[in-house]
Amino acid sequence: MTTPSPTTIFRHGQRLACACLAVAALGGSLAGCVPLVVGGAAAAAGIGTLALDRRSSGAQLDDQAIELRAAARIREIANGDMNVTVVSFNRTALLIGTVGSEADKQRAGEVVRTAPNVRGIVNEVVVGPALNIARRSNDTYLTTKVKASLLDASDVPANSIKVVTEGGVVYLMGLVTRREADRATDIARGISGVEKVVRVFEFVSDDGQALPGGVGPSQTVPGTDGARVPLPPMAPLPAPAAAPAPVPGVVTSPVR
Repeated sequence: MTTPSPTTIFRHGQRLACACLAVAALGGSLAGCVPLVVGGAAAAAGIGTLALDRRSSGAQLDDQAIELRAAARIREIANGDMNVTVVSFNRTALLIGTVGSEADKQRAGEVVRTAPNVRGIVNEVVVGPALNIARRSNDTYLTTKVKASLLDASDVPANSIKVVTEGGVVYLMGLVTRREADRATDIARGISGVEKVVRVFEFVSDDGQALPGGVGPSQTVPGTDGARVPLPPMAPLPAPAAAPAPVPGVVTSPVR
């Protein structure tokens, strides 16, 4: 009998963790012990993830601290219409969720931008009503589906890509090559139920060196036939009172 490789064992372990998270999210209202299941699955997968993540150990710790501090700052300014989540990767903070006004969106962005160790922000908060439980459960399901699909793809560094879903929009964050970014994007937008994919990638070369880039919409994405097709233009956002500084090397790309 052939002994499975450590990589194969690890991928199976992460897929099991993703499955546990999906079950926990969809059945949260039925079981009081769900937090224990989620914590156990996340801890089991996290041991290997820490070692294989392309971020430095310092960046990983900073990202955890940024998310905690940002959540505290959001709570300080929150009102009944503010539902904002902050996700950090390599010290770049992604803001998602809903608020009641454009002013609240800009306030949320500003308090996160000035948090310690934040290089820059990508503010994807939507002005509108909060998502209901059904949509949030579906977002969690889509996240686990995308994660599992990335793990199944041997040519994608799944441990260097963070997946978050909000309102059917999948956000991909990570340190990847341009080829890996295109491949991960194709996988994510191929999942049934995904309405749009937004890439918040920091590009690296094949040998791991950072590549130059800037914050802004990508002009092209790979088509299903291998060709490159133009993206529709993004609607311009109102200028904030104090515009966040560009994040070196980070490229934000909406993919419809």
